[in-house]
Amino acid sequence: MTQLRKQMLEEIQRRNYSHRTARIYVRIVRDFAEYFHQPPDKLGPEQIRQYQAHLFQTKKLAPATVSQYVSALRFLFVKTLRRHFLAEYIPFPKSHKRLPTVLSPEEVTRLIDAACNLYHRTLLMTLYSTAMRRAELCRLKVQDIDSQRMMIRIHQGKGGRDREVPLSPKLLETLRVYFRWMRPTTFLFPGTVKGLRADVPISVNTVWLACRQAAQRAGITKHLSPHMKRKSASRSRTTSV
Repeated sequence: MTQLRKQMLEEIQRRNYSHRTARIYVRIVRDFAEYFHQPPDKLGPEQIRQYQAHLFQTKKLAPATVSQYVSALRFLFVKTLRRHFLAEYIPFPKSHKRLPTVLSPEEVTRLIDAACNLYHRTLLMTLYSTAMRRAELCRLKVQDIDSQRMMIRIHQGKGGRDREVPLSPKLLETLRVYFRWMRPTTFLFPGTVKGLRADVPISVNTVWLACRQAAQRAGITKHLSPHMKRKSASRSRTTSV
C-alpha cells in the first residue's frame, strides 16, 4: 500500500465513510493515476480537466456517474492533500432532473403476484412495503423483525445510520408463512454457497434478478429496478400488497 493510499484511507475512516465509499474512491483515484501513468499527487488542474473530458467523451459516462468521480477526486486533492484551491478545477457536471418512474399500486400487486416462488415473493413484498435499499435488504436479519412492536430495524443504512420502518400486517402474515417454509437462521433471506443454500447474505444481484423476472412475468414494460420500487413505495405505501 502506498503512503498516499494509506493517508487517503485514514481520512475516509476519520469521517466514518462506508466501506463501499472507500472502495469506490480508491478505485477512481487509481484509474485517474493509471490514465496518466503518474502518481495522483503529481497531477494537477490540466490533468483533471483532461480526465473529466475523457470520462464524458471517451467512456460516455452519465453525469451522475461522473459526479461520483468528482467526489473522489475532490476528496483526494482537497481533503487528503489539502489543496483546497483545486476544488474549483473539479466541477460537478450539470445534470438534468427527470421525474422518476413509479409503479402504480396495481402494478406493484401484479409484480409481487408474478414472483416465481415464495422466496422471491416475500423478498419483493419486503422491498416494496418498507422502501429499504437493496443492500439493506440483503443484510436484514431474522432478529430485525419485531412483530411485537410491528417494526423492522435496519442496521447501518445509508450514512451508517440505524432506523426503523413499519411492519405492515400483510407483510407479517407473508413473513410467517415464509418462516415456516424457509426456516432462516441468521439472515432473513439467506444466499447460497457453491449452489447450496447457506446462512450468508444474498447479493444485490439476486434482488435485481427477482425484480426483473417478476416484471417480465407480469408484463410490466416500464424500466424496472429495485431503486424504482423504493420510489413507488414512498409515494404510495399500502398494506394491501
